[in-house]
Amino acid sequence: MKKVTHITSAHPREDIRIFIKECSSLAQNGYKVSLIVADGKGHENKNNVSIIDAGAKEKSRYRRILKTTSDVVDKAIETKADIYHIHDPELLLFSKKLMKHGKLIYDAHEDVPRQILSKNWIHPFFRKLISLATEKTENYYAKKVSGVVAATPFIKKRFIKTNPLTENVNNFPILEELGDIQHPSSKERFVCYIGGLSAVRGLFEMIKAMEYVDGKLLLAGVFLSKEEKDLAQTLPGWKKIVDLGFCDRDKIKDILSLSRAGLVVLRPTINYVDALPIKLFEYMAAGLPVIASSFPLWRDIVLPIKCGICVNPLNPKHIGEAINWILDNPKKSDAMGRRGKKATQSTYNWEGEREKLLSFYAHM
Repeated sequence: MKKVTHITSAHPREDIRIFIKECSSLAQNGYKVSLIVADGKGHENKNNVSIIDAGAKEKSRYRRILKTTSDVVDKAIETKADIYHIHDPELLLFSKKLMKHGKLIYDAHEDVPRQILSKNWIHPFFRKLISLATEKTENYYAKKVSGVVAATPFIKKRFIKTNPLTENVNNFPILEELGDIQHPSSKERFVCYIGGLSAVRGLFEMIKAMEYVDGKLLLAGVFLSKEEKDLAQTLPGWKKIVDLGFCDRDKIKDILSLSRAGLVVLRPTINYVDALPIKLFEYMAAGLPVIASSFPLWRDIVLPIKCGICVNPLNPKHIGEAINWILDNPKKSDAMGRRGKKATQSTYNWEGEREKLLSFYAHM
């Protein structure tokens, strides 16, 4: 039985990609799995995964990079694993140290250099310089690790140039979790958005869109900025918002059951246009029609299946019109939802991605 240790200095212990999907899948298929986290909540065993706490992570971003990363790496080495699997780009700085003890996999969740270009907390003058430096550093370490797991085909295309053992493992939904959601025959005029709440994720456009809608928007997520939350609550469309805050997976299933469509209207930033957001596929798996940003990659998924409507994410009126069409045409929109669900059952599901992960591990 190979020993595998996943390591994160930033993600929560029950992160869907890391714990629910990757760690749990490996534990169910013959691997002895540990997960190193930094949250101060202590150790526990869950889903046959040993979760080991390296202590609460530093609150400062820079202190986390300097200290928390070192703490989780030291805890990981104590597990004496055959394979170490890191989930944060700053952990690449410890590649040499970890590879003295076992093989090393880098899990690229995001296209970090492109993500940096849209970070408001970095001065615009420095963004491009930092992005270029980050890409060069990330590529340097990716070439040295044993293999790379990429969260999207776009990220795989980038890393396979430097490391031939690169596999795309998409963050698609687990069918057994969302595929059994039941929808009442008579629904309220609700649509939903599930995920982090911020301007770049379409927060203000969604709220403004509700000014044109005869219905309500269920928001299930945490505001990433107090300033943006305060501003959002001043908008006229806020009176049609049901702010549910953070919701666990059971509550999310209830929200999906009550809703008649799911929104994913992210702004066209450089790191989103080639992304595959999990919420898009979770809506589909739950049998909901989607209202999605009209990015080429997303249009190529949504339009051929006829499982939703693609909109200009910067045009609240356009978004509102799409919501009204869904609400006013229940038979046609229900058919959209059924087609989306069928597509996840055949293609866009974790069960298929799990086999890719296991095959990748077999080459370690």
